[in-house]
Amino acid sequence: MSVAMLGIPAVRTRPVAVRRQSRQVMVGSVPVGGDAPVTVQSMTTTVTADVNATLQQIAELTASGCQIVRVAVPSQDDADALAVIARKSRIPVIADIHFQPKYVFAAIEAGCAAVRVNPGNIKKFDDKVGEIAKAAAEHKVPIRIGVNAGSLDPRLLQKYGKATPEALVESALWECSLFEEHGFQDIKISVKHHDPVVMIQAYRLLAARCDYPLHLGVTEAGPAFQGTVKSAVAFGALLAEGIGDTIRVSLSAPPVEEVKVGIGILESMGLRERGLEIVSCPSCGRAQVDVYTLAEQVQAGLEGLKVPLRVAVMGCVVNGPGEAREADLGVASGNGKGQIFVKGQVIKTMPESRIVETLIEEALTLAEEMGVPVDLDDDEPRPEVTVY
Repeated sequence: MSVAMLGIPAVRTRPVAVRRQSRQVMVGSVPVGGDAPVTVQSMTTTVTADVNATLQQIAELTASGCQIVRVAVPSQDDADALAVIARKSRIPVIADIHFQPKYVFAAIEAGCAAVRVNPGNIKKFDDKVGEIAKAAAEHKVPIRIGVNAGSLDPRLLQKYGKATPEALVESALWECSLFEEHGFQDIKISVKHHDPVVMIQAYRLLAARCDYPLHLGVTEAGPAFQGTVKSAVAFGALLAEGIGDTIRVSLSAPPVEEVKVGIGILESMGLRERGLEIVSCPSCGRAQVDVYTLAEQVQAGLEGLKVPLRVAVMGCVVNGPGEAREADLGVASGNGKGQIFVKGQVIKTMPESRIVETLIEEALTLAEEMGVPVDLDDDEPRPEVTVY
């Protein structure tokens, strides 16, 4: 069975907008900007100097679909660890530099795929731009100018009174101009703010004033639920206008959760091929089965199934048969039992107690017919990384 026969089309859903034309930079082997797909990033939460723990978390992020990873470099010990981490990571590593410009040079020499600098809090950063540009150009390492509302240049805070969209953009473009004076344009930019409205306005202004690739982020977005909502709203608004070349969802949660949310946003916007999709009703007084539990159990049971499969879990006869019929696989429930649909046809009726296991069995059958290896053990041991 081909992907085209499934309810999720083989051809990617048409994006909601034409992508803004930006120049392209290479972050290691990953293209960012131009006609490259929007990429998903995250950041490790380990102490970077703990090489084994950092590589282990990078391996977990890689397995979850992360394409680029950033590591913090606040100390010399962290800088000393970069060479091993950059060499052993399977995805490009970006060094995140604050306060000390010497770590920028250390990251470049260590073989990091890119360096993120925050001009607002690096001492005498403007005086070092020429040296940084020369070193980055020699090693073909792009620089991200990462402006944050919480660490805006004091001069701009005094000028604007607070971190306005205009202040964020002026900061970023000023720093870009300094690099441009030295002939360096291998740059991408972020202008992050914790307020999605301010963030959206800043990126719109920035997109209109330059052709550098843009890294989207709502900084300090908050715990998982709040941060997911903020990020989805902000990224959705900008991506719907064709703005954004790479994204990082910032959550007070394990970084793997950031990746899941980021991938979900891109899939929902038609910017990435969809994987497993659960269609389920919100339930109401018409429901005659426990829709909440069924949907959660089906999602948990199919976790890790890497196949573009739409599964409908419906609780009553109003929309249930139609949604189940349109999905690759589905159930329309009522009176403590459910009709199981496969490719639009009812194949059996099962009691509520057997709906979940039946859907999982049928999903595996569909996956095998597509030639997709079946392995639902999402908790399989990750490769242990050891430094010798």
